[in-house]
Amino acid sequence: MTATTEKSTEKFVGQSILRREDAALITGQGTFTDGIAMPGALHLAVLRSPLAHARITSVDLTAALALPGVVAAFTGADLASEFAIGLPCGWPVTEDIKIPEHPPLAVDEVNHVGDGVAVVLATDAAIAEDALGLVEVDYEALPAVFDVEAALEPGAPLVHEALGTNHCYTWPLATGDVDAAFAQADVVVEGRYLQQRVLPSPMEPRAVLVSPDPVGGGFTIYSSTQVPHFLRDIGAMVVGMPDSKLRVIAPDVGGGFGAKLNVYAEEALALALARRLKKPVKWTESRSDHHIATTHGRGQVQRMSVAATREGKILGMKVDLLADMGAYLQLLTPGIAVFGAFTYCGLYDFGSYSFTCRGVFTNLTPTDAYRGAGRSEAAYAHERIMDDLARELGMDAAQVRLINLHPKFLEPRTVPSGVLYDSGDYEPCMREAMRLVDYDAVRAEQKQRRESGDPVQIGIGIGNFTESGGLSPSKVAAGVRLQSGGWEAATVRMLVSGKVEVVTGTSPHGQGHETAWSQIAADALGVHPDDVEVLHSDTAIAPFGRDTYGSRSLPVGGVSVHLAAHKVVDKAKTIAAHLLEASEDDLSFENGRFAVGGTDAGITIQEVAMAAYLADNLPDGMEPLLTAENAFDPPNFTWPFGTHICVMEVDTETGFSRIRRFVAVDDCGHVVNPEIVAGQLHGGIAQGIGQAMFEEATFDADGNPTTATLADYQFAAASDLPHIELGATVTPSPTNPMGVKGIGESGAIGSSPAVVNAVIDAVAHLGVTHIDMPATPQKVWRALKEAR
Repeated sequence: MTATTEKSTEKFVGQSILRREDAALITGQGTFTDGIAMPGALHLAVLRSPLAHARITSVDLTAALALPGVVAAFTGADLASEFAIGLPCGWPVTEDIKIPEHPPLAVDEVNHVGDGVAVVLATDAAIAEDALGLVEVDYEALPAVFDVEAALEPGAPLVHEALGTNHCYTWPLATGDVDAAFAQADVVVEGRYLQQRVLPSPMEPRAVLVSPDPVGGGFTIYSSTQVPHFLRDIGAMVVGMPDSKLRVIAPDVGGGFGAKLNVYAEEALALALARRLKKPVKWTESRSDHHIATTHGRGQVQRMSVAATREGKILGMKVDLLADMGAYLQLLTPGIAVFGAFTYCGLYDFGSYSFTCRGVFTNLTPTDAYRGAGRSEAAYAHERIMDDLARELGMDAAQVRLINLHPKFLEPRTVPSGVLYDSGDYEPCMREAMRLVDYDAVRAEQKQRRESGDPVQIGIGIGNFTESGGLSPSKVAAGVRLQSGGWEAATVRMLVSGKVEVVTGTSPHGQGHETAWSQIAADALGVHPDDVEVLHSDTAIAPFGRDTYGSRSLPVGGVSVHLAAHKVVDKAKTIAAHLLEASEDDLSFENGRFAVGGTDAGITIQEVAMAAYLADNLPDGMEPLLTAENAFDPPNFTWPFGTHICVMEVDTETGFSRIRRFVAVDDCGHVVNPEIVAGQLHGGIAQGIGQAMFEEATFDADGNPTTATLADYQFAAASDLPHIELGATVTPSPTNPMGVKGIGESGAIGSSPAVVNAVIDAVAHLGVTHIDMPATPQKVWRALKEAR
């Protein structure tokens, strides 16, 4: 029988095929967790502490329970027996790390504004919210601390008295003789840079719906999450049930940016309450909830110094970080700053390096992953100090960078932090960005404006970076005490119709996996992408997976699809040789057809799939069906890199800054879908610009958020963003057979240092050589006023 699917003579990897996911999303046909209606579902609302640190002396639920429509209400003490463990930390970075207890609902003490104190369940979400106002809680206020430097001072208030300290851990790394490098240097430059807290703010807030199965005794969890497999495994641990009893489905997910790379209290509460009440339980986050109960990004004080020759060659680097943990350790909290340890040296080649990170508890919302986690912070610091070094030496900022770049390498190379970068060719990438922005012409205009005293000055900011993408190698993860394997699973099946099913363990939240994975499978199998169905984000369909974060989807998950598809071709080749009565060595495979060399004999892969399904004429010992599984665990991270250049206009009379041009040249190895890459870069660059110029989570003297709503927390609007000019170079990764590196975080990593460097460069001749993010007009104006 001949399948109806036509053979493809076209290669699809590398083409900008329109995303198949978008039609439903832009026409309002997507399925999001909050939009799922479950008959009989109870709506969960969480009462959150208004105090940053306090003992809970009493909780009275009487009035709330009396409200019509309220079905149940509980305190932390009421629910303590429902949990086998508290919310776990999955990255205890040192043996002696201090990890406080983290109950899903506070029992005796609250440790940040937003800590959950009680829950109400009602037949309607509005009723549940109204009932929260009827819960009476008495608190005994305790001293609190909100600044990481102050938290380490003698006599500082303790976030967790039982720990006896606010010091969470110290993680060191050193290579070479750093002291000798600094002793022989002509110039030593020091900088102190702040990574302010930011709010991830995906378009879709968090949401969870848990439905019990009255027959099988299991539960289905619908959650707006990046990590359905993590949620299944960890959720089962927290409530003390077998993971086989949990099915997790991530429907359409409207953005994550690292904030949904976690297992949260509300997910644990919804699961425990659905089990206790034997009813579906649903919770949807409000924006106010998001600002105090979802993890924050960044939150670091960076002290950095470089030793260099008078000619600008770097000899050594020292990094000393204080990383704000917040009040608890969420899934990856301690490891985020540590993850950046390997990239503070950036693209630059020198001999000695030391890094120390101290994690510190404060009475604020916990921090965790945010787009570019650890790598964004590293790139910001090393690009800020490169500009500081150039000013100290009286050299051009680009010149200092160019003389310190690693030479071209196409096989793994050890860098100052001691790790192996996979491949890099940095100078052509940087020079292409300089060409696109017309660097020399902008410098000439800058000189003219300075000489004429123009009130509107211009600056050029460079953001060179590399990042440890393709977060994966299981042995490396174990080496830094990350308690998770880094492999990714995929299954490829050819069906009786000749169509293809791909099952992937990666779980997208806007990246376009269905489109890109169909391109990968189509090329391997010689079919059209329209004939490939990609299944994901459901642990009943894809029981094994490590999910989506750390720019790992393509270089780990996509490569796993590629390898599984080639396993299918290998099996099909054996069957085809048997059916054609030929040697496998005589068969070629092209455009979906096996051909016997020197003859007209051949057979399509669809015909082979049918033969494998009928199974009446297979080689001896051959199992039926044309299907293959693969679990890919790469030998190394991938290391995408790039150069972003921002040209900024700064009004020296008002401090107002406007981006005139933004150029980004990125190298992510081979590209599967250029349009998807462009979209990822645009989104990441917008977020980096947002942190550089607008965004900051702020608090008053009592730890109350002063950016508690979107009326107070400023994003970059479309009118604030420039036309983003993209370029690319291609340096394949040797760590995987596709030569891909990943792109999801690059835009956010390279953009913020480029923007801040551009602002400072515009006014450095007026005496302003330091401005912390966000570089708001008020900050710029104040800096200029103080300099004058």
